[in-house]
Amino acid sequence: MSSTSSSAAARSLRTPSGPPRLARRPNAATGRSPLAVVFVTVFLDLVGFGIVIPLLPLYGERFGAGPVAAAWLLAIYSLMQFFFAPGWGRLSDRIGRRPVLLVGLFGSAASYLAFGLAGSLAVLFVARAVSGMMGATIGVAQAYIADVTPPQDRAKGMGMIGAAFGLGFIFGPATGGLLSRFGPEWPFLGAALLSALNGIVAYFRLPESLPPSLRAQQPARAGLRARLATVTGASPRLRRLYAIGFLTTLALSAVEAIMALWAVRKFGMTPEGIGYGFAVIGLIAALAQGVLVGKLVRRMGERRSAMLGLGLLALAMAAVPAAPTIPLVGVALAAWAIGQGAATPSVTAMISHQAGPAEQGRILAASQSLSALARVLGPWWGGVALAHVGLAAPYVSASLFLAAALCVLALTGIVEVAR
Repeated sequence: MSSTSSSAAARSLRTPSGPPRLARRPNAATGRSPLAVVFVTVFLDLVGFGIVIPLLPLYGERFGAGPVAAAWLLAIYSLMQFFFAPGWGRLSDRIGRRPVLLVGLFGSAASYLAFGLAGSLAVLFVARAVSGMMGATIGVAQAYIADVTPPQDRAKGMGMIGAAFGLGFIFGPATGGLLSRFGPEWPFLGAALLSALNGIVAYFRLPESLPPSLRAQQPARAGLRARLATVTGASPRLRRLYAIGFLTTLALSAVEAIMALWAVRKFGMTPEGIGYGFAVIGLIAALAQGVLVGKLVRRMGERRSAMLGLGLLALAMAAVPAAPTIPLVGVALAAWAIGQGAATPSVTAMISHQAGPAEQGRILAASQSLSALARVLGPWWGGVALAHVGLAAPYVSASLFLAAALCVLALTGIVEVAR
């Protein structure tokens, strides 16, 4: 991480006996960067999340959950993120990022533990809702990145969070599969243990990033009216960036939800083959966001990088259903992963640049709240399109959503940050 435009940083991390000092640069003695620490924190959190997701519907069946109830078990997570992400973001602007992230980690551990020990379907729903509440702190993690990176490195920092997501979804399902050999509840207990250990590591290793002088003074209002005001009261440029993020997430979640069904119907693929496909997408997207985006932004700027990524995504979505063989589908999926890796962190960085230091949490959490809403609507739309329109319909509609996002970005004037 470049530190040329960062403010002076403290040289020690928080311990239980003292207050936190601010994290801006790598520790001079250890070389440890707060950016690296938050990357590991998000990665381990997503490994725990990835352990749970593939097995959640099967686990729900043990308590009598049919297909509809299983779908709601998945959807309620994003729905709770939609409601709670703005509150966490506003709170982090007032009290700092660190305590909010710690609450999220330990709260996730408690929700996974409740899952593993659940005795009824009602407990599963409550635990899943709490998991969504505690997992609604991704916007706070993004605000942490914004705090500790200079503007010209913002997209690279956001790309590291994207890389942590991709890697977490690679290692998480594999870990869950291994733990399931010991019993159906063990993946959830394993996720609980991992989240608790992650919280302990973060407590001792994750310094605060927001100095008291930059913390917001207004009350942390998080009701629906406050959330709508954050979006409707934003500048036209910020509202367009919100729309771009929403449309992109809507497109991706619509096709991700039906990809397994599509692969089985078109090519007769096995669950193992589908799992490998998702792993490849995650790996390429992680590499693109962790390595490619920083170089791309330095060469092209955030706006052009995002436009390139959105264009590549739109073409890839249209190409997947048209591909006649599995290898050609693989080529389209690789383009998809690279496009996502270029577009997502660049758009997030542009949103971050629209906020002042005291409102990064509020602005980025509002973006995450809209993305959570898209993750509720996207799978519903993908299922409807597949069932009632045709096999290619989810991909074609996703391509159109991405083309619309590209058009909005093309019409949005962005002042590039000096590189």
